[in-house]
Amino acid sequence: MSADRVPFTQKLLNLQVQRGPLSVGIDPHPFQLEQWGLADTPTGVRQFAESMASAAIAANVASVKLQAAFFERHGSAGVAVLEETLGTLRAAGVLTILDAKRGDIGTTMEAYAQSCLQPGSPLEADAVTVSPFLGYGSLAPAIELAGEHQRGVYVLALTSNPEAASIQDVGAPSIAQRLIERAEHDNNSVNLQGVVGLVIGATTAGRLAHLEPHLATFGGSILAPGVGAQGATPRSLACTFAHSRSQLVVPISRAVAETGPDVAQLVSRIGELNQDLGLALL
Repeated sequence: MSADRVPFTQKLLNLQVQRGPLSVGIDPHPFQLEQWGLADTPTGVRQFAESMASAAIAANVASVKLQAAFFERHGSAGVAVLEETLGTLRAAGVLTILDAKRGDIGTTMEAYAQSCLQPGSPLEADAVTVSPFLGYGSLAPAIELAGEHQRGVYVLALTSNPEAASIQDVGAPSIAQRLIERAEHDNNSVNLQGVVGLVIGATTAGRLAHLEPHLATFGGSILAPGVGAQGATPRSLACTFAHSRSQLVVPISRAVAETGPDVAQLVSRIGELNQDLGLALL
């Protein structure tokens, strides 16, 4: 199989075997810019993103997750920085996950998918996060386009925010379980082969316990935010995902960025975190 036809999940997890499970988060939040002594402007966002991307590339990470909202809040100039950063990472061979949580129906969902999963699109990324609130089936245009171009779609399934349980844990089986089952069904398809990943918070241990053993067979990767500022640790992550450690993609942003703006210090911190995660998840 040629390199450009390798399914997204296989490509990502193969890279992580060599480079570790850490996905560096680039989140140019106003407080982060202030910590770095940067203005909360498109110029400040560009300086922040350039340094974080340079560090991620130098540290040879498998992937980077970019939070679209912190770029979009600066309008077209901020989106231009997002485009540039995605292009820089792509040229360096680093896989990109655009955290945009898109969700809609029909042609609108198709347009969202084309904006970031279509090769050559301005916001071209290797994967995008999506919201299934309008029904898992509404995600079909994004899932199909991702399958066509060996990209990934991460479906919000079990998130860490306190409000999530009032929707995600409802029912028997729960909505979260149904989403996992639908992802497994799609990933077993000849045409999709692991296109669908799941977003499952690293701090959801209690809610996840009865579902986690089944994750090992769902066939995709798991984006597990929450390590660092939200309270999860590499050790707790290993316990929470006892049966699915090898599928984890672990985004960390603040715990990396707080060591900046010096790129060399960022590279060192990325290496430390990646090593800690790798040892914990063995």
